[in-house]
Amino acid sequence: MLPVELPITLDRTDARPLAAQLADALRAAATTGHLRSGDRLPSTRALATHLKVSRTVTAAAYDQLHAEGWLDGRHGSGTFVTATPPAPEPGTAVAKPSTEPGGGIDLAPGAGLAEGIETAAWRRAWRAAAETDPLLRPQRAGLPSYRAAVAEHLLRHRGLVVPSAPEDAVLATAGTTAAVGELAMAVLPRGAAVAVEEPGYQRAVGAFRAAGLRVVAAPVDHDGLIVSAIPDDVVAVYCSPAHQYPLGGRLPATRRTELIERARANGWLIIEDDYDGEMRYDVAPLPLLASLAPDVVVHLGTTSKILTVGLGIGWMVAPPEIAAGVIRHRDLTGTSPSAAGQRVLVELARHGDLGRHLRRLRRELGERRASLVSAFSEAGVPTSGDEAGGHLVVPLPSVEVEREVLAAGLRHGLVLDGLERHHVGAPTWFGLAVGYTACTRRQLDGALPVLVELLSRARAAPRTTAPARRR
Repeated sequence: MLPVELPITLDRTDARPLAAQLADALRAAATTGHLRSGDRLPSTRALATHLKVSRTVTAAAYDQLHAEGWLDGRHGSGTFVTATPPAPEPGTAVAKPSTEPGGGIDLAPGAGLAEGIETAAWRRAWRAAAETDPLLRPQRAGLPSYRAAVAEHLLRHRGLVVPSAPEDAVLATAGTTAAVGELAMAVLPRGAAVAVEEPGYQRAVGAFRAAGLRVVAAPVDHDGLIVSAIPDDVVAVYCSPAHQYPLGGRLPATRRTELIERARANGWLIIEDDYDGEMRYDVAPLPLLASLAPDVVVHLGTTSKILTVGLGIGWMVAPPEIAAGVIRHRDLTGTSPSAAGQRVLVELARHGDLGRHLRRLRRELGERRASLVSAFSEAGVPTSGDEAGGHLVVPLPSVEVEREVLAAGLRHGLVLDGLERHHVGAPTWFGLAVGYTACTRRQLDGALPVLVELLSRARAAPRTTAPARRR
């Protein structure tokens, strides 16, 4: 029988169905620690008797929690709790994305597809990589075979023709954030100003500041970076033109041209973060900035979104003097990107597995995005962002509403991400950046009705204060 101390109260005057109230109460019990992973729940019949409701109510609540991944039914043994996300500490208003096991269903952006890599191809690539001889000396620029594979990948999937031999123009990196840090330390003058999109990628902000650079917030709109708002006296501009992070806009061709012209006139270095540029679902992508202006653009890419962060590798395509500066920095600091991750990517590319994986990835993520947009649209919840990448944005009217939804999501076992934390200065954009890559399709399907209800309720609730305005 259900423990008497378990806090479950059903309010028959509440407009919400009793089954939804019961599911909410069980989630809350798991969140607060009254229920823990592995605890056995009473049967639907026994629980219905205890709560004085019909068995239909308890069965519906269990079915919903099964779909969300909270419960597991074992034949002949009963129903058990399988997920117990940690409760927020007292006074905590904003839920932060978690990557810890048991942290709930992860709907934050920035991850690779959890179930997207074909197991046979993955194992084959690792076995083949392990058959190569160990390195005797570090390869500061990266393995020649990896740099050649990246050049071929960029040509096939991003339309970028490497301007010279791959061994001269392409460098292996430990990912985009690590590459930003290397550029900041090796190339940009200490104390200088760097323009970064606002809202934008805060790990890049951290890398610039750690190198002693001053970050200037450059505003964006739904189309991406507002080029005319960048001050003249910066030395570099960091941007994500293919799919602005986190708002999801695509920088129009006119702004790309304007950015390049200003960079050449003012001596700027443009750092193009193409973190998920391989994933578009509507039309062909616009030309990369590195294709248009290889003399002033450093192009950065990563395997963390198309494969996994576990490889720990990315790439940089840079003008010769920039690449040489990065190599000198690596020689001085004794750093090199992971050779093991490079070899795995080479093997995936060699056998055509990388191309097949990208085709499956685009198809799967396109379907997931369409499912989210359809569910939100039917509920009258607006969305924004291009048909690309692994996340979309749900605008909200104020930072208070954003914080409420984040906290409510955590109580329901949903790890969400808000726009507030993506600002350098005072927040001007509010909403959720909803990722659909870190969870399984089953988890996403189970979580979506809960998220839609939370957002619908938050947007409909009356407010005593006017929402903050965007600049």
